[in-house]
Amino acid sequence: MPTLQASLRLTFSNILVPTDFTGASENALAYARAFAKDYGSRIFVTHAVAPNPPIFLPMEPVPPDLDGEWADAQSELDKFLRSEPRTDILQEGILERGELWNVLDDVIHRHAIDLIVLGSHGRHGLKKLVLGSGAEQIFRKAQCPVLTLGPKVPEPSGDVAVFKHIIFATDFSGGSLKALPYALSLAEEHEASLTLLHVVPLVPMQHQMYVSGGAEKRLEDLIPPDAKDWCRPSAVVSFEFPAEGILHLAETQSADLIVMGVHKRARRAAAHLPWAIAYEVVCHAPCPVLTVRG
Repeated sequence: MPTLQASLRLTFSNILVPTDFTGASENALAYARAFAKDYGSRIFVTHAVAPNPPIFLPMEPVPPDLDGEWADAQSELDKFLRSEPRTDILQEGILERGELWNVLDDVIHRHAIDLIVLGSHGRHGLKKLVLGSGAEQIFRKAQCPVLTLGPKVPEPSGDVAVFKHIIFATDFSGGSLKALPYALSLAEEHEASLTLLHVVPLVPMQHQMYVSGGAEKRLEDLIPPDAKDWCRPSAVVSFEFPAEGILHLAETQSADLIVMGVHKRARRAAAHLPWAIAYEVVCHAPCPVLTVRG
């Protein structure tokens, strides 16, 4: 397996923050502002107003100044953007009427979004992200990376996001390895320690040593030769269910960021498993989780 180089510094020029004006969204905006300060990004804070119910008689659209729902949303968006105002960060509010994903997909393409920062209420898993069940589509459909902040994630300290210990979780599939450059770049950027993790479920005890050795070697092969110059890399193989293994390591090592790829397996019966693992990690992680679609 070829070793990847970390010479490329990733950039996040345009950041999208979907909002429902709750505390979860406020935490997302705080992290987005921290990224924007580091990368010189522009932030697009976006709220989708629910589409009007279908009307079978042809009518002209309601003028914005007579649309009470629109006016209330615009007022909330203006108030949200004024929270802890920053003159050193470019941010823009976008208010559109339509289904959540349709609105966000339009913003993603129109403004060349390369990172989505998403807050989670965590009440019923990812189906309660931001604006309800439609937000699951953000996680599944977004082509750009998504930084999700679950209910256990504290606000960033001050106006910076400090990632001193990063965990990269992989199953060695091509989809999961698409997230590796992000883990390497962020580790280099923050001079962070980097742990590469592979979780092996349901392996008989007598085979664990053999499996562990081979998997650890594969993890080590992913580490750039010069990594010791800018981080403290390590490889960990554990024998647990994947989500539990990732969360357990994040807790025991006090991780500041988890990076993982999300993808669909080729086998139809297991097509949901990588997403389910990512959902479980996001909902219970003590730190932000950066997912990259494979």
